[in-house]
This record gives sequence, C-alpha cells and structure tokens, in this order.
Amino acid sequence: MNSVQKIVLTGGPCAGKTTALVRVIEHFSSLGYKVFTIPEVPTLFTQAGMNYLTTNRGFFYEGEKATLEIQMALEDKFLRMAQECVSDQPCLIVCDRGTMDISAYMQPETWNEITHSVGTSTPELRSRYDAVLHLVSAADGAEQYYTTANNASRNESNDEEGLRVARMLDKKVIKAWTGHPHLRVINNSEDFDKKLNRVIKEISAVLGLPQPIVEERKYKVEVVGPLPDDCTDSEISQTYLLGESDSEVRLRRRGWGGKWVNVHTIRKRISPTEEIVTERQLNNNLYEMMLQLADPERLPVHKLRKSFIWKGQYFELDKYLDQLDGLVILETKGITEHKSVKFPPFIRVVEDITGSTKYYNYNLAKRVHSS
Repeated sequence: MNSVQKIVLTGGPCAGKTTALVRVIEHFSSLGYKVFTIPEVPTLFTQAGMNYLTTNRGFFYEGEKATLEIQMALEDKFLRMAQECVSDQPCLIVCDRGTMDISAYMQPETWNEITHSVGTSTPELRSRYDAVLHLVSAADGAEQYYTTANNASRNESNDEEGLRVARMLDKKVIKAWTGHPHLRVINNSEDFDKKLNRVIKEISAVLGLPQPIVEERKYKVEVVGPLPDDCTDSEISQTYLLGESDSEVRLRRRGWGGKWVNVHTIRKRISPTEEIVTERQLNNNLYEMMLQLADPERLPVHKLRKSFIWKGQYFELDKYLDQLDGLVILETKGITEHKSVKFPPFIRVVEDITGSTKYYNYNLAKRVHSS
C-alpha cells in the first residue's frame, strides 16, 4: 500500500493517548514507516492564551473557528509533505485528536455556524481520515488510574464530579465521530499494555499488514432491563459477495439517524493464524452495482445495533431481523478473556458463543434449503 494513511488518535480525558502515541511512533518507525504526528491544536491554543471556558461568546467563537482552521491547515500541510516522501518509504500520519473532536465542546448550532463559515461540513471533516481510534477515558472503568496531573491544560477536577464530567466528554467525543466507517473504540483493560497493543493492531489493519486472528468475546443474550440512555443506535445490512475460497467479501451499509455509510470489506486468511483485512468506503452508485455480485447461497443479514460503554468496556448489542428474527448477540471489543468481561445488569447471558463458527455472520447468512 503506497498511499498515505491518516489516522486520528482520540479519546476522553486521561485515556492514555499520549503514551499510545509514543508507542505508535516507535512501533511503525521500526517497521520502516515515516511517521508524521499532528499535535493537539486546542492544547497549543490554550498554552498561547485561548480560554475555552470563556463566557465571551465572540472570543469563544473566534477561538474555536481558528482551532478548526489551524487543525485543517496542519493536516493538509503534513499530508503534502508525506505525499512527497511516500515514493521512498511508506508514510503514516497520526493526528493527536482530529477536527471532529472540536465539535464535542460546543453546542451543535455553534458548530454548524463555524463549519459553514470555514466552508466545510461534518461529513466532509469525518471523511478526511482513514480511521479513528477512540481510547476510553480512565474515568470510566479504570478510575484508580484517573489523574489530571499530567496535563496542565485539562479542566476537569480529580474528584467524583470530575469523573462524571470526564465520562460525559468521553461519550460526546464518540458521538462526534459516530458515522465514520472505521471508528474503533479501545476499551480500558486491567492491563494497560493490552490497550496499547489494540491500538497497534487497529492501525496495522488500516495499513493492510497481516493480523493475528483473535476471537472477540461474543454471547447470545436476552435484554432484561432498560439500556443506557446514551446508547448509539444504528441499522446495519450486510451482503456477502462471491469471492475466492480463502476470502470473505462483504458489503455493509450502516445508518445513523437517516445518514448511511457503505463499506466494502475483504477478509483474506493467509495462514491458520493470520489474516489481512482491507476496507474501503463506497458511494451509493458503486454500492448498488456491487450488490449484483451477491452470493446466491447467502441472504443479507439485517440487524439493529446499540453501542455503549459499560464500566470502561465497549459493547455492541445486535438484534437480528428478518430470517434471524429473535436472535440477540452481545459482542465485546478488545476483550479476549471471559473473566474480564463486565456484564451490564440489563443483560442475561444465554450462551457463550465465542469462536462458534455457527454464529459468524457469514454462516448466519446461509440460505436454508428445503428438501
């Protein structure tokens, strides 16, 4: 892959982003990549005299507008530099937060006003990046590690109220990026090193590097109580296409609030323990054309997804529709041990189906032929 990949590393307060950035630079530089890093612009502005807590609306507006303009300008300049280097060595740009992070700290009306004045929009800003990795704040599920001492520009206090504000900001940032086809939420873990390793794994996947095959924890469940109010709702339709025998090819259309994103995914196994996964976003016309290549032996998989964080762990709850009506599956992200899963009280586990090929979406899609 000789194109420049641009990735956002984001997250709530005290999520381990700074440490992760160091690990990313070291790891991918050792693999021969030229790694460019875009600094966190709001921190630069705060150090230069900007006050994001000001009650002066004009000052706030001009400061946030300038923050967005400088963020975009820095990214564009570094992208041009990387494009000049990519013929000599592969390049990776890592943004310490991205443009959409700015929207989490203001009212939607103000954000729309600023983006319009700059000549852009939320969909355009999300599409600037190949992937977004969100590290969950230590305030949610790893409170013993939460501190404000390592960032002088952080405004949250280090007490119960500070933890509440940090959790709220964490979820606001996730919602700001919701709609990006490669948004990955990185859980808190009992072992912080596992959190960092997940960051490396996700970036490696974007770069098309071989990945170890890891089974995420997956459970057949029943919902026995109300879900959190801040769940992110989406609708997903997956269609599997004809492909080579060692590859799984699918189209996914996912919608949030009437807005849809189409992604073409090829998952190719290169050994019993490794695979390469490539993804690309498609426009509606190309998506409709590629539907003509649907595997006639498989039906589309249609499901409603609720995504949420519970005690620092990210979950996806899928309610299947159509031919799979009644099936509900809970999947964790970045957790490989059953004992580490912090099950919410509104979920009753019916069966641990981790690693059960019967419940792979690819197999759930198989048509049932009558004899």
